[in-house]
Amino acid sequence: MNTTKPMDTMTSFKAVAHAKCPRCRKGNIFTGKAYGLKVQKMNETCPHCGLRFEREPGYFYVAMFVSYAMAVAELVTACVGTYFLTGYMDGPWLYLIVAFATALVFAPFNYRYSRVILLHWLTPGLQYQPENKK
Repeated sequence: MNTTKPMDTMTSFKAVAHAKCPRCRKGNIFTGKAYGLKVQKMNETCPHCGLRFEREPGYFYVAMFVSYAMAVAELVTACVGTYFLTGYMDGPWLYLIVAFATALVFAPFNYRYSRVILLHWLTPGLQYQPENKK
C-alpha cells in the first residue's frame, strides 16, 4: 500500500522549506543549492507555471528587511548561546568572532529564504492556485 502523498498536496511550510513556487508549489525558485560550490541563482520565472518572481522593479529590496530580521535573530541566539556555554568574558572579542562567523555561515541561507518568505507569506495577492483537474 502506497502511503506517500502526491506532490500537489505540498503544504505551504514544506513549499517554503524546499523553495518552491508560491503559486504552483512545483517549480523551483532557485537553481543550485544554498550551500554548494556553484553559486545559487534565482530563476526569473517559475519553470512549471511561468510565474514571474520579481513582481516589479526593486521588488526584492523588501527581502533585505526580512534578511535583516533573520540575521538579528541568528546573531542574538549565537551570542547568548556563547555566553551560556563559556560564561562571562571580560572582552568582546569572542562575541565578535562568533557574530562574524554566524553572519558568514548563514548569509547564503538568509539570501535564499528571505526571498522565499517574501514571496510566500508577505506578498499580497499571491497565493497557491492548484491546477484544475479534468
